[in-house]
Amino acid sequence: MKVSKKDIDKLNSVLSVEIQKKDYESNVDKVLKDYRKRANIPGFRKGHTPIGLIKKQYGMSVKVDEINKLMQKGLSDYLNTEKLAILGNPIPVEKNEIDWNSDVLAFDFEIGLSPEFDVNLKNKKAIPSYEIDVDKKMIDDQIKNIQNQYGKLVSRDKVEDGFEINGTFSNVEFEVENKSNFKLENIKGKSNKEILSNLKLGESIDLKTKGLFKNESDLSFHLKLNEENKDKIKTVNFSLNEINERQPADLDQELFDKLFGKDSVKTVTELKKKLKSDAESNFVNQTDQKLLNDVTEYLIENTKFNLPDEFLKKWMQTAGEKKLSVVEAESEYEKSEKGLRYQLIEAKLIEQNDIKIDPSQIKNFAKELIKSQMKQYGQNNPDEKELESISQRILSNKEEVKRISDQLLSKKLIELFKSNLKFKNNKVTYDKFIEMAYAKK
Repeated sequence: MKVSKKDIDKLNSVLSVEIQKKDYESNVDKVLKDYRKRANIPGFRKGHTPIGLIKKQYGMSVKVDEINKLMQKGLSDYLNTEKLAILGNPIPVEKNEIDWNSDVLAFDFEIGLSPEFDVNLKNKKAIPSYEIDVDKKMIDDQIKNIQNQYGKLVSRDKVEDGFEINGTFSNVEFEVENKSNFKLENIKGKSNKEILSNLKLGESIDLKTKGLFKNESDLSFHLKLNEENKDKIKTVNFSLNEINERQPADLDQELFDKLFGKDSVKTVTELKKKLKSDAESNFVNQTDQKLLNDVTEYLIENTKFNLPDEFLKKWMQTAGEKKLSVVEAESEYEKSEKGLRYQLIEAKLIEQNDIKIDPSQIKNFAKELIKSQMKQYGQNNPDEKELESISQRILSNKEEVKRISDQLLSKKLIELFKSNLKFKNNKVTYDKFIEMAYAKK
């Protein structure tokens, strides 16, 4: 078997595979003999069917199969030996007719070559980066939320502002029967608020759904409505089951120990300091993700190289489960081109900067992630034996290994970018950051 390459241009080549009869005939004979041993053909004992009959019945399909196997192996070996970086997979050049009985068979394959380029991490114009300001209001609000979360519910007999209203929404026609919890402040309109304020425990009332809640999405949430019915339902019955006042928990040692473990925090000042530190740490993960996204866009925009576009579009027509038309493949290529470009850029960055990820790094990183999660539940000093056990269990799952490896790679790339690229730091509020991070482009 002989494989050769003819370059069309820097990004496109044709691989020619020449296969002679001697390359596959021994394998074909071996398979046919095995068929003979297992064949159940009427008129012959198992294993005693004449080989000529076996060849007549199965010979051509076995030959074609063995030639295809040989051809695929030849292509793979050639690509590996020549260290050719290709995009997609080789595409067979269609022939009008193949003479499978010929002593010499020739096949051609189109291949798309990965472009040669370098990634420059020396930017002239600074890329915006962000730091979320953990201000006093944010910490105070968080403390209030904690106090409410760990506070106690006190039963009341009259609806008032701030109290939690627990009841059942029902509508027979639309099969609504849902218990829910809300506050008077969530209700829209003076008349609706008055109706609910005058409702006594155990009583029920019919309410108009339009304009019932301040946020329109709340209606679907509290009634568990699907998209089809949310605009059709006009009225709903509400039965009042409970009225509760949530009394906030005291900021005492008992609460501090619940939150962070025994004696880790002892005063309100220490609590605020701890919440601020944790928030800043969590926000770094969010700002780093935005930094990664922004640098990705920058690199795609500023790293210039050509792709074998026409080859890739042709390859995409047959790459998936469903064959695509020319127009469909064109559309899919437009959607995926940026992602492909960044994959190539990322691979080049890994190569240029000798970034490596080995099993021990993955394991250590997994332990750090576990420790971080445990910390959120007040386990600040987990036992090493426990960490080892949890990490082993997680890393026995291939999907988890892939997920953690990807996270570690992102961390290494962020470190690389921070060390080499120029950034302009911007201190912003959390709300402002969220607005920017999720803004539609």
